[in-house]
Amino acid sequence: MQILLTEDELREGVHRMTSEIAEHYGNRPLTIVGILTGSVVLMADMIRLLEMPLRVGVLQARSYHGPTTTRGSLIINDDLMPDIEGREVLLLDDIFDTGHTLKEVETRIRRFHPADVRSSVLLYKEGRQEVKMIPDFIGFKIPNEFVVGYGLDYEDAYRNLPYLAALEEEDLKLE
Repeated sequence: MQILLTEDELREGVHRMTSEIAEHYGNRPLTIVGILTGSVVLMADMIRLLEMPLRVGVLQARSYHGPTTTRGSLIINDDLMPDIEGREVLLLDDIFDTGHTLKEVETRIRRFHPADVRSSVLLYKEGRQEVKMIPDFIGFKIPNEFVVGYGLDYEDAYRNLPYLAALEEEDLKLE
């Protein structure tokens, strides 16, 4: 694996992005909806830094199934979401690649009639977007690499790495 962002760089980027979010929302109540499973580490770090009245919810959106690095059909499970009607909502995801997942999740969230929906991603993969959407808050722009660590996985492995790494061909052959 090739390390793209160290643990210290990730921490600094999360602090910067969280400061931008705090500046935008001020003391207004906010509901953060994390997109499972990749956003768990980011969400845990972010909510400890935010001081406004805060609610947290999650939903699961999955488009990678089994040993693949290519997108499949999107499955969204929003059963674990709190009531967001009339509330300001911040969608939190690990990576913005083609953009299809976040765009479809945002469309689904709007059906619950929130007052406002914004989006925040740890990583924005440059050159891969297929939708006309740009997340409101971005931690880092990265090259077009398949990355793991800090919550991101390959076949449910590597989520626990404290840094962000690009997988190389030999890393894709898990035992």
